[in-house]
This record gives sequence, structure tokens and C-alpha cells, in this order.
Amino acid sequence: MRLSEEEVAMSRGRDGAAMRWAIQSQIQVGQALGAERFVEVSGAHMTADMEVLGRPGLDFIRRLADGGAVVGVPTTTNARCVDFRAAARLRQDAAMVRDEHELMRLLASMNVMLTDTCVNYQSVCQPTFGDHVAWGDTGTVIYANSVFGARSNYESGPAALAAGITGRTPDYGFHRLESRRGTVRVRLDVAPSDLADWGAIGGIVGRQVNDYWEVPVFVGGPQAVSGDALKHLGAALASYGSLAMFHMVGVTPEAPDEPTAFQGGEPVAEMLVDRASVDGMFKSYPLAGVQADVVVMSGPQLSPFELRNAAELMEGNVVHPATTFVVTTNVQNLQLATELGYVSKLRDAGVLVLSGTCFYLMGLPAMRQAFEWRTLVTNSAKLANIVGGYGLEAAFRRTEACVQAAISGKVPLA
Repeated sequence: MRLSEEEVAMSRGRDGAAMRWAIQSQIQVGQALGAERFVEVSGAHMTADMEVLGRPGLDFIRRLADGGAVVGVPTTTNARCVDFRAAARLRQDAAMVRDEHELMRLLASMNVMLTDTCVNYQSVCQPTFGDHVAWGDTGTVIYANSVFGARSNYESGPAALAAGITGRTPDYGFHRLESRRGTVRVRLDVAPSDLADWGAIGGIVGRQVNDYWEVPVFVGGPQAVSGDALKHLGAALASYGSLAMFHMVGVTPEAPDEPTAFQGGEPVAEMLVDRASVDGMFKSYPLAGVQADVVVMSGPQLSPFELRNAAELMEGNVVHPATTFVVTTNVQNLQLATELGYVSKLRDAGVLVLSGTCFYLMGLPAMRQAFEWRTLVTNSAKLANIVGGYGLEAAFRRTEACVQAAISGKVPLA
């Protein structure tokens, strides 16, 4: 890699051991992935929770903090494992709770902003078009690339932290214009009626494309698409297909028209998503009629609009005694939704409202065993795709059907 004088000085230890580790690790990444130089970043977003880190990761963060590591650009944290106010109720492991406290203390000492959110782009930081960032959660990265027109690869926890310390990242992948060219044309012949429909579309396309370097281009869909819809679409594309970017013609900034989205080239493949395929996505998660042990709206965390919708759907109803209903959001959205009265309505109905965490990060195997959960109902395609690895059977449903499951205690038809 071609290094500036500043970067050479960093690598030689001028600014201490932490900076030397950070820049040297980034040089190795850049060399492995063909980067010729670094680009400066305006911010970093790191995955930093005990399920991902484990004790070795916590020890690694402690060594950096004890060595005086401090981030030099705004650096935020992804969702953590614990909402400390609900840890006892959810029977979470005491050691995990203790370690999570310690992790937060260490990160704060490094000047990391403890946002604890996977929707930082909806409430904390919105990069501008062409802005280089180093973000580490799949849902945040695909949103930054696609919706903002910012530039980021999927950064591991150490890589995002290194970027926060050095203020730069290797110039490869989606930092490069050529990697952002659309490659697959996806014709939408469906009018989504629920946020879960957008997740279903993402799951369908992700399953078929399934390649980090491919960039689907959606054509023919609605021209007015909400941020929450794009959030669910991107999260599902990332979960089912490891995709890091998409274009939507007439909606996202790098796709005012098809030729621009494809950078003057031709798609390597085409596919159609219609109402039948969307309905089929829900039907691929059966279980209708069985007990709904836990209903979850999480992954990504909920916006104030999603919290309002859930509160309205629960109006005049209560959660079935055999079912647990969990929603997760971040502290910023929680505060706003509390002031607007949505949270009190949800809690009065028996809904467990958590902040700062995401459901599948919470030590799910231990909770599943403690509460004898077998079946989970969710409107998140991403969550439905993940929880099977934790021993739960998922029923992916539209939002209203999820609320019906929470009220009746039974999984509704797809």
C-alpha cells in the first residue's frame, strides 16, 4: 500500500502502541484485499457485545484501553446483549451481564459513544452522499451504502475499532465506484402492504443472489418507500445473501435511472419478485396453529413509527399468559416513544419493551431453555433466518399477524 508520511509515522509507533496496532492491522487487511491506499472516514460503527466478543475479546478491549487507546473520529456501538433493567426478568446469565457492564466502561474510556443500536442511521448519525465510513453491522452497512450513498464494507469489530482510532480504512470494495455497479435486475411486480413484505422481498433475493459482491437493482416498485421499509429490505438482503448494497430505481441516490444504476453496463442476471413469491416466503415458515411461545419484533430495532403501530394494534388487548411478546429499540427511540405515549400502551398490554439490545444477541440458548421456548413468531425476515441456529422454530408473519399471535397465543396462518 502507498502510505502517507502520517501513516508511516503511525505504523512506527509515533502515537503509541494502540495506534501502531490499529494502522498495522489495517495495512494487513488492505494488502490482503488489494487496496492501494487508505481513505479517511468520517466515523466508525463497531459491533461490541459479549456474545460476539466472548472473554478473549473483552480481554483484547481491556488491553487496548489500558494502553491508552482513544478513537479519533466519532465511533458508535451496535446493539448489546443486555437491557440491564430487564436482565433479571429474562434470567440472563449473571456473568454475561457483569462482563457487558465492564465492556461498556472500557469502551467509554476510549471515547466510544455507547449508542447500542443497529439503527444508528435512523437516530444518531446519517452520513452524506459519498462519505467514507467504517461500519460493522450488516444492516447498517447496507443501509449506508444503498440509502445514503455513503461508502463502507462490512467491518469486523476489531477493524471498525481500528478505523475509529486511525480515522481511515483501506480503499477497497464498496469504497470503490466500480464495486457499486448494479449487477442483477430485480423486477418487482408486487405492492408491499407491510414492512414484513419488504423483508420477504429481501429474503427471496438474498437467497438467490447470495454473493457479497453482487448488487441487485430493484425496478418497477413503488416510488414512495419509507425508511423502515428500506431498513427491513436491506437487513434481509444482508442476512439471507450477505449483500452489502442494493439500488432501487427512482428511490436510492445512485439509481435515478437504470443506466446509471448499472453504470452503463448490462445485468448479469434477472429475476422477478411477485405477490405469489412473497406469499410463498411467509409460507416457507409454517407452524400454523401451534403455541406461540414468544413473539418478537426486533432485528433491526424498531423506529418510533413501528412502536406506534404495535401500540395501536395492541389497543384494548393483552398478551396471552402463555406467550411472551418482546420488542426492542434504542434509547433515543424509546425516549421519544415514551413521551408520545406508545411505550406505556405497550407495557400496559403486557409487552416487554427493551432498549439498547437486539433479541438474538441476548444469550438466546439460555433464555430458550429457562422459559422452555420452542416457537418464535416475528415480522423480521432477518430474525426468522437467524433463530434456527439457536434452537427455535421460526414463524415469519406480517406485523398484524404477529400481534394476533401474541394475543391468541397461537401461530396464525401465513
